[in-house]
Amino acid sequence: MNSQKAWIICCFFNFLIACVFGLIMRLVYLFPLDFINYSFLLHAHSHAAMLGWVYLMVYVLIVRFFISKEKRQKPVYNRLFWLTEFSVLGMMIAFPIQGYALFSIIFSTMHILLSYVFCRLVWKDTSKEKKPQQRLLCASVLFMILSTFGVWCLGPAVSTLGKQSAFYQIAIQFFLHFQFNGWFILAILALFLKQFQNKIDEVKFHKFYFLIMVSTLLTVSFPVRWFIDNDIFSYINVLGVLVQLCAFIYFYKMLQPQIHHFKDTLDKTTKTVYALALCSLLLKVGIQLLTIFPNLAEVSHQIRNFVIGFIHLTTLGIITGFLFGILLQNKMLSANSKVLKIGLKSFILGYTATEILLFLQGGLLFFTNGRTMVFYYQSILIFSLFLVLGLILIMISIVKDY
Repeated sequence: MNSQKAWIICCFFNFLIACVFGLIMRLVYLFPLDFINYSFLLHAHSHAAMLGWVYLMVYVLIVRFFISKEKRQKPVYNRLFWLTEFSVLGMMIAFPIQGYALFSIIFSTMHILLSYVFCRLVWKDTSKEKKPQQRLLCASVLFMILSTFGVWCLGPAVSTLGKQSAFYQIAIQFFLHFQFNGWFILAILALFLKQFQNKIDEVKFHKFYFLIMVSTLLTVSFPVRWFIDNDIFSYINVLGVLVQLCAFIYFYKMLQPQIHHFKDTLDKTTKTVYALALCSLLLKVGIQLLTIFPNLAEVSHQIRNFVIGFIHLTTLGIITGFLFGILLQNKMLSANSKVLKIGLKSFILGYTATEILLFLQGGLLFFTNGRTMVFYYQSILIFSLFLVLGLILIMISIVKDY
């Protein structure tokens, strides 16, 4: 088995563990278990999903598509991958047992330091051409480094003002915002653009690039507004989400001449997965536009179902959708495998149903002042099982194929 195949299996293993943690959290709502600390498990779930699945799979695809064959065969990439996986496994074990404490902090810090090494390698080894894909990739890497400033602020925040302080909460939100909206989304879009064979319209790309950079910087004001009561942050966010809308209009215009040709090169399964990713991206832009209305902006973080629904929309819908699409398009997952097709259908069903339930329940809490849907917790647990089952089947198909 070559290193790339081993890397892919490893990433899916991390994703499966993250989903199992999520499933246990759903289970604990129905059947409380004294030996499980929900908040510790939540940390384990989020770190395994973000750093074990998304980060490492983006790592695999960047090395595959942006680093020349000669350079990617250097031992440093393989060593760095497995060291990063070691830090992820450390977090998977430490977080459920102790939450944020000595060992989980050691492994999290290790991951950040290794990510800096990866940034330097990408900067050094990628082509120096100023193609749209390269520019977007470089921007994503800079946002990744920027996001970690939030993590380095956590220690001083705790020691000076405590965990309940606005400083501490803003530092966390700063990290999450630039990880998801900066590093992950831009890296995914760079990888997606890399799949287009024909030349991309440079003029439209420059407009998209400028607008997406500006909107990513402006929209960090949205979570800051939760902790600092000043209307200026609301106005900055309104500007940010409108700029983001313009950015994605240019993104569509940039790709429009190539869309039909691109679709013709894809099989049915890959088309479905890309459609899921693009629909989720459209929904994300739409939901962020709704935060223009002050009452909706206020409840967006107060109703937990909306928060979880939005995070899952980004990670499972947009990011994972594009990752699956790129893997299928490049035969890194076998679209002919029946087991894989069933696994993907199961995963998509689980994702779609849990999203509908989360947003319906959130809407019910908003409009009826606290009512819960009948069998809500049972339903979301059952559909979460489809996510886990889907990933198990996908992993079986990968192992069989290799």
